[in-house]
Order: sequence, then structure tokens, then C-alpha cells
Amino acid sequence: MNDCIFCKIIAGDIPAHIVYEDKDFTGFLDIHPESPGHVQVIPKKHYRWVWDLPTSRQACPNIGAYFEVVTKIAHAQRKAFDTDFILSKIAGDEVEHAHIWVFPNDGVAGDKSDFEENARKIKDVLNQ
Repeated sequence: MNDCIFCKIIAGDIPAHIVYEDKDFTGFLDIHPESPGHVQVIPKKHYRWVWDLPTSRQACPNIGAYFEVVTKIAHAQRKAFDTDFILSKIAGDEVEHAHIWVFPNDGVAGDKSDFEENARKIKDVLNQ
């Protein structure tokens, strides 16, 4: 999609603080974070809604693999921000590209606008 901001991030046309990437999914810090470490997890292939991803295990990407990535990021956030309280949100009205918000509780310590540090914390845990 030519005018999709998330597709532009995937293509590298718009900069983002990428914390996770594989062949099918990307996770990057939200530019309007709810809390430090707020990540958007998106499929690289454009789907309008999260529910549009295939359910078949043979399809790639599929909804199960999507939630495995979200879970991996949530666990990394728990460790990186020393909290058990990780929230998620699936709405899809903000950007017309499937996305899942994953973010620590608003009460965690840190500056939610310190994108470099928050990205580093998450990536450090994911790379362990």
C-alpha cells in the first residue's frame, strides 16, 4: 500500500526504532507511547486487520506466529522494565495496517520519550 505509514516503515522510507524483526514481522517503538517501551508489532505483509492474517499453520505469516512474536516482545518488556504488568491493545482504527500494541504499565520507571534507551533495553533482552 503506497500510503500506509507502516508499510513505509517496513520499506525503510520512514525511520523507526526497530526492536524486533524477522522475515514476517517487525516490532518498533510507538512515536506516541503510552509508557516507556511501547511497541507496535506488525506483519510485514499488509493486512488491514489482525483478524485478516491466515489461521493455517502452513500459511506464512499466520496468526499463531504473530502472537508468538507479541508474546516474545511482552516477555522482553517484562524483564527490560522490571514489571509483570504488560498491556496489549488490538483496535486497528489508528492506522489501516494490522497492528498490536504491547506496552508496560504506565507506572514503570523511565522516560517514555527516550526512544534510544527504551529500544536498547528491549533489544538487549531479546538478544540474550
